[in-house]
Amino acid sequence: MLVDTGANVTLLRTDLAQKLKEQLIYTGHISLKTATGEKTEVRGKLDASIECGSRKFHHRIYVADVTDPCILGLDFLKKFNFTVDLEKNEIRTGGEEILLFSASVQHLKSCSVLAKKRTIIPARSECLIQGAPEQFRYAVTDFPSQVSQKGVLVAAALVDLERKAIPVRVLNLNNKPKILDEGVVIATCEPVADIVVRPQEFSGEQHLPSSLDNLEILDEGQRTAVRKLLKEFQNLFSTCDADVGRCNMTQHRINTGDHPPIKQYPRRLPLARKEEADNLVKEMEDNRGIFRPLGFAYCAG
Repeated sequence: MLVDTGANVTLLRTDLAQKLKEQLIYTGHISLKTATGEKTEVRGKLDASIECGSRKFHHRIYVADVTDPCILGLDFLKKFNFTVDLEKNEIRTGGEEILLFSASVQHLKSCSVLAKKRTIIPARSECLIQGAPEQFRYAVTDFPSQVSQKGVLVAAALVDLERKAIPVRVLNLNNKPKILDEGVVIATCEPVADIVVRPQEFSGEQHLPSSLDNLEILDEGQRTAVRKLLKEFQNLFSTCDADVGRCNMTQHRINTGDHPPIKQYPRRLPLARKEEADNLVKEMEDNRGIFRPLGFAYCAG
């Protein structure tokens, strides 16, 4: 549905009008002049209900061979006191705000996801709601930023549009419950490239430490099971000095018995070990990223 303040009347495409049960009122030879200067013949008119947001409006619509499914003209906007706010990209009537979407030829493959039923999102909560896809002629632009301004965020997800219901995860950041009416646009979809799952290939002979191959105390069946287990979880083993990580999930304490560690003052490194120490420091700086050198005049030498 297209909102066009430059159209004097509200129009409905001919093929859609034929699917309605409303009786078509044929008019005389009436033609419309489009924005490009072309003339389009009016097939007739009918009285129909137009649903905008959560309300229905009864209005007389003209039927013509137009490109868009339905065009809301200036007559409809004036009759029902609609306010068009281009700054917030929405129209308002009766205290209800209805989002508008900019037309862009660059995203013709975009579609929107509509809420299947009326849903109340509790304050500062996250929930999963069902949506249904609907194709649009024009793409939806800047929709995530508009939703975030109203305090509702939509999580990105990979979905299958061929299913009847699409799961949409929404988050209400407000301190008050948020109501999503049935049929409101809650997300947008864009096609993605082919997703290819590539299994990871591991070579146990190259990555497993040699100490783990010493399985003499096991029989052949146990050896096969252990090798299979080690190959599956070989990323848990360190293969060199550079791949050792660190974490703070647990604290390790070395039991020294009756000899607790004591504080010792730093001692000068012997000259015979200075070159080796410099190489280790440079290796930690270049390859592991453990530390970075300081650059001011009073740094430690």
